[in-house]
Amino acid sequence: MEIRELKKVMDKLSLAEKIGQLAQVTPNFFGNQGEITGPMSEWSMGMDQLYQVGSVLGTHRGTEVRKIQEDYLAHSQHQIPLMFMADVIHGYETIFPIPLALASSFDPELIEKVAKVSAAEAASEGIQVTFSPMADYVKDPRWGRVLESNGEDPRLSRALTEAYVKGYQGTNLATESHRVAACVKHFVGYGAAEGGRDYNTVDFSDVELYQNYLPAFEGAIANGVKMVMTSFNSLHGVPVTGNRKLIKGILRDELGFDGVVISDWAAIAELMNHRVAENPREAAKKAFEATVDIDMMTDCYLNELAEMIETKEQLKKLDEAVWRFLTLKNELGLFENPYRGLDVTVDLSELQELSYQAALNSAVLLKNNAVLPLESTEKILLIGTKATTQDVLGAWSWIGDSKKAISLASGLKQQFSEVQLISVTDQLDKKAIEQAIQVADKVIIAVGEKSEEAGEAASRAELKLTAIELELIDLLATDEIEKILVTFSGRPLVLTDVVEKVDAIVSAWFLGSQTGDALAMLLSGAENFTAHLPMSFPRSVGQLPYSYQEMSTGRPQTKENYHEKYISRYMDEENHPLYCFGHGLSYSEFQYKNFSLSSDTLTKEEELTVSFEVMNNSKIKGWALPQLYFQDEVTEVIRPKIELLKWTKVELAAGETKKVEFVVSPADLAYSHIDLKKTVESGGFRLFLGESVANIVAESRFLLT
Repeated sequence: MEIRELKKVMDKLSLAEKIGQLAQVTPNFFGNQGEITGPMSEWSMGMDQLYQVGSVLGTHRGTEVRKIQEDYLAHSQHQIPLMFMADVIHGYETIFPIPLALASSFDPELIEKVAKVSAAEAASEGIQVTFSPMADYVKDPRWGRVLESNGEDPRLSRALTEAYVKGYQGTNLATESHRVAACVKHFVGYGAAEGGRDYNTVDFSDVELYQNYLPAFEGAIANGVKMVMTSFNSLHGVPVTGNRKLIKGILRDELGFDGVVISDWAAIAELMNHRVAENPREAAKKAFEATVDIDMMTDCYLNELAEMIETKEQLKKLDEAVWRFLTLKNELGLFENPYRGLDVTVDLSELQELSYQAALNSAVLLKNNAVLPLESTEKILLIGTKATTQDVLGAWSWIGDSKKAISLASGLKQQFSEVQLISVTDQLDKKAIEQAIQVADKVIIAVGEKSEEAGEAASRAELKLTAIELELIDLLATDEIEKILVTFSGRPLVLTDVVEKVDAIVSAWFLGSQTGDALAMLLSGAENFTAHLPMSFPRSVGQLPYSYQEMSTGRPQTKENYHEKYISRYMDEENHPLYCFGHGLSYSEFQYKNFSLSSDTLTKEEELTVSFEVMNNSKIKGWALPQLYFQDEVTEVIRPKIELLKWTKVELAAGETKKVEFVVSPADLAYSHIDLKKTVESGGFRLFLGESVANIVAESRFLLT
């Protein structure tokens, strides 16, 4: 629709009709079953208001979308179509690895492909907007929603967030009906919930906000993301959904976002629970003045905004909000085709193949004492709470069918002729286990979380394996049989108690529909491990929140003062994690050499080339992940001891050597100063080449002048 025609539609709307566009409901209001992802409350809404609302969230199928849209348009005076939104977090019906697992690939191209095909499958069922990607910066795996994140590094998170937006949205939503609009979330600070407890209070400095929490959102906005969702938490003492300084001041004015802002589920009404609003009208007023456009699943806007529109300025703000939303509907081509996407055909074999490839690139080999890969002739005992389960999809797989997911047991049976299975529930049959061990060559212990034990509203104070799982590992530890631990989870787990009792560890996260086949191929050596941790595995929950980006402090722990008392350390635990950021093993062995810089000085108008060679010293094709870190030696505000700067995935045949180059510009070295402006200073910088943040293989220094 031409802009002038859209303006004509806008001009015809009454005050009530404009406000209605800003209300979002579930399919239940139209007599259909929808996905419920939050608390339901009583509403006050007449039938006339129902046929004025602007959007629906949580439909299941295209038939449902068509039915609701037809009914709505039959009652709509101005024929403004509904917009349909859903939580397409890591796939729609074909489920991919959870985002934290996908982040283990360190591969923006893979993630863009996953987002593209996920969008197509969702669009074919009438979905036009996905509540993804999640750009929250995270440091605390007690918070269940880390599974939706890109991990603990803001630079990696920005790159992957950008990839999601590109994959979902493409280049033209109006003509590409197999794409969907992306909604980046949660603005801002949700990942810092105190104690890792969902929906809890948040507080941190402005420097922390600008340096670590905003970059991923900046990346999404720079790539044209259409929507932003506010977070449940407070920040600087004010709940974000009613925080004008954060939404209007920073998101819109500073970051330049001119699209649609939507609240999270019932977040506007929850301003009353925060006790910053006395009643629904005050809650609506705070959110509206903060420039939140859409009220998700409350009637605050629907029943309170009209009484607030008393001046021309207030009417102008309302018109701006409605115009933003109508513009997005127009960009999606909904006025020409209210049933957008329902004619899209999806190649399910392509989705399944990409799900398999994504799973291969997301499982992380944490430990291997030469027991992997398994030999095809070996007799395998598969035992544990997750041995035969198809609960491998993860918390946001609400359309996915776990009955169609490939279990680890099923995958292994395709690769090995002799696989014994013992599924563990609430007690151990020690006699059966001992008998099984006698005829097995190696044992795979499959343990970990259930899908519902990670995700929204799934915070945990303890991250160890369950008592029955620990008992099983202790029992097996008494036998000399070689043991491979495979953990399923939506977060990093605390494995300190078991790491020395097994010979190999694989973090399988939740890998999606093709889990079993992918893991079997990796364990057998038919495929090689390529993934690396985007989030550290702590030694203890007492270390949390944790990030590898540790500040020096006035009394930093070093190799030289390691055993001294009056330094920043624990008396009963190490400072470092069990498995660090960037860690990930392979069946290949890589060697780095000839690390050099193009110059030992850099001006603010130049670029620096970092070059080195990486060699595959094994007889197995592999993928190295060289990681370039840096340290700014003297800064205005405290900075981390070490920060990720660049990374790349390098495919190497057996015995092959390749030259790799990273180009570093002064802008790459900028950080947020006291005035919150991101600039770079002259001075000394150190560069570190690593296989992980804790395994540095080369370093050098240059001077920025």
